[in-house]
Amino acid sequence: MNERIARLREESFSTKPSISIERALIVTDFYRENYGKYSTPVMRALNFKNLCEKKTIYIGPLELIVGERGPRPKAVSTFPELNCHSAEDLRILNSRPMTSYSVSEEDIRLYEERVIPYWRGRSLRDKAFERMPKEWLDLYEAGCFTEFMEQRAPGHTALGGNIYQMGLEDFKERIRSARNSIDWLNDPHAMAKDEELKAMEIACDGAIIFALRHAEEAERMAAVEDDPKRRQELLRIAEVCRRVPAKSPRDFWEALQMYWFCHLGTITELNGWDAMSPGHLDQHLEPFYRRGLEDGTLTREAAKELLSCFWIKVNNTPAPPKVGVTAQESGTYNDFTQINLGGVRRDGSDGTSEVSYLILEVLDELQLLQPQVSVHISQRTPERFLKAAARVIRRGSGYPSVFNSDLVVQQQVRMGKSVEDAREGGTSGCIETGCFGREAYILHGYLNVPKILEITLNDGVDPLTGKRIGIPTGGPSAFESFEDLYRAFERQLQYVVDVKIRVDNYLSAMFAQYAPAPFLSVLIEGCIESGRDYYDGGPKYNTDYIQCCGIGTVTDSLSSIKKHVFEDRRYTLDEMVSACNSNWMGYEEMRQYVWNRTLFFGNDDDYADDIMRRVFESLVGAIEGKRSPKGPTYHINMLSTTCHVYFGKKLGATPNGRFAHMPESDGTSPSHGADRNGPTAVIKSLSKMDQVKSGGTLLNQRFLPSVLAGEEGLDKLCRLIRTYFRLGGHHIQFNVVDSETLRDAQRNPENYRGLLVRVAGYSDYFVDLDRYHQEEIIARTAQEEI
Repeated sequence: MNERIARLREESFSTKPSISIERALIVTDFYRENYGKYSTPVMRALNFKNLCEKKTIYIGPLELIVGERGPRPKAVSTFPELNCHSAEDLRILNSRPMTSYSVSEEDIRLYEERVIPYWRGRSLRDKAFERMPKEWLDLYEAGCFTEFMEQRAPGHTALGGNIYQMGLEDFKERIRSARNSIDWLNDPHAMAKDEELKAMEIACDGAIIFALRHAEEAERMAAVEDDPKRRQELLRIAEVCRRVPAKSPRDFWEALQMYWFCHLGTITELNGWDAMSPGHLDQHLEPFYRRGLEDGTLTREAAKELLSCFWIKVNNTPAPPKVGVTAQESGTYNDFTQINLGGVRRDGSDGTSEVSYLILEVLDELQLLQPQVSVHISQRTPERFLKAAARVIRRGSGYPSVFNSDLVVQQQVRMGKSVEDAREGGTSGCIETGCFGREAYILHGYLNVPKILEITLNDGVDPLTGKRIGIPTGGPSAFESFEDLYRAFERQLQYVVDVKIRVDNYLSAMFAQYAPAPFLSVLIEGCIESGRDYYDGGPKYNTDYIQCCGIGTVTDSLSSIKKHVFEDRRYTLDEMVSACNSNWMGYEEMRQYVWNRTLFFGNDDDYADDIMRRVFESLVGAIEGKRSPKGPTYHINMLSTTCHVYFGKKLGATPNGRFAHMPESDGTSPSHGADRNGPTAVIKSLSKMDQVKSGGTLLNQRFLPSVLAGEEGLDKLCRLIRTYFRLGGHHIQFNVVDSETLRDAQRNPENYRGLLVRVAGYSDYFVDLDRYHQEEIIARTAQEEI
């Protein structure tokens, strides 16, 4: 990296995230003055435009790509209309040891005086919790599930290629055409469509104003700049900002800035912690890169410098602060911006290009928290690209993750998308599959599957609290066979899922009614054409995901019960349940026997793997095709982010020998220490899951660095990935670090400030993780060979 990038990188790396209350104050003043004067979509659009007109413009001394979420780098806004933080919340965020955010007492005072009094009782979260049914609250508080929309905007949005062919002025022409075609005689929704389209047009104006303000600031700075080189850079920045996003980009620089203004627009409007992503950035940038090289206006090094500046911009936008359960389930600064590399193009050809390799180089050199990068490997992907990605993986930062591009296409086609649209789709957030630029794919939170087994074993009662939270299905003595127990488990599962989906649908309707996103709706295909908002079924495709956690833990627990209770009859089910409810106190001999004599998932043994497959099919049966206000849109994901740690704290001891409150298995990975036959056995076990039926699965693997040493080590890693994908795997990611390094980082965190590790569908700095999450990573099986 050159001197500019080194300095910008160090500033971004060393700057502590802070909370800016600027957005909250602007939004509060606007709502206090204007609420009730306009329709909700127009109100939201005018609020966005007002923000674009008033928020602080920041251009750093060395920057080439400009624009910040807040008034300064690493300053993150709050969204009081979604979740109004209390003064206590802000003080906790300022003082907590992990993932803290700086916030001054003066800002807290202003929040107390001007923000909280207006939004308390008016925020979407306050409105929602007023009407939550008791059965939902009971299950939620017991840790049977979480709910993403209880404090943030829904969706894991990724943009497509339209913003590189059209400017916002072109989108405004489409909007005006759609308004002119409204059937005012026969369409009962004509008024609603007109208001939504009017709002979209206002939102376009707001984003253009925001860019022009950057142009004006760059020109002002150029007028007083002594360095001729920097003066020319500032004038070029001004030229770019006067061009995009109003008009379509013409070159590589403008294309990157175009995306960044669109990104900032969506995360300013509403999307608190929404995993806003550029999708196939390499494919979108390739025509600009190629054209620049051909006409002599761009060099490879200049393109790499611009990409690095963009990279640092993303790293300067930490996730909005979370509170309560949401902070526990995902305590990270990572805002889950995922860049897809490689894959296939719309015509099915290989999607890799020189830009793909450039982005891998930037990722490897900068070693920053975000954006996160995924490589998408199809049968057409050249081995050179996979090996280049493997070299970066070997570095040990957990980036990039690896996806099966062919399976991602199959998953989407199964959900009803055209094969061409599916090829242009990919993954965002952690591992979630979606159709880029054409889909709203909404995540509704995590489902604690082992907890559902626990309440099944206790007749619907949570043994940790003694409170009935499930339905009566009989105590342990009621089950005369494994089939009896499994049928009861499926009944509890269906009950919990139905309670969750009823509230998911209620919250979706709340967002559609009270918090539309007109600027985001402009950018997603289908919303202008239908005259409907992104949150109201406007996109071409709509999907709702529930993320299912702990399949390794629940599989191993069922395997233990089936083998030791119903087949060998070594123990009664009453004895096993008593042992679990006692956290194995007084039952250590039983626990040791279970731990050493049970056939566990992850070892290519059909006994356990068949149970895993059955549980997976039960999850599909309980969730797949359930209806939302937008149709039969529900599907499953198999990931946990870091919620398997939170869920583990809400779970007692389990029949596989796990102690109470310890983490569950993560994603679709085997339980900690259960995978005893190496990584090839793990992928063969998991390949028995029909992953096409999911919207994504997450597999963590950890290797000792020595395993991947030399060219032979890289070749083995590439073969492992190819083999898993040929077997039908969706995703795999790697930590390459030994336990002693991680233990030393715990003892001497000041020496390991830059140590990145793969946590879930993202990487994080090891020393920023709390002790529970650090121990969970250390507990993952360290594979010693491939």
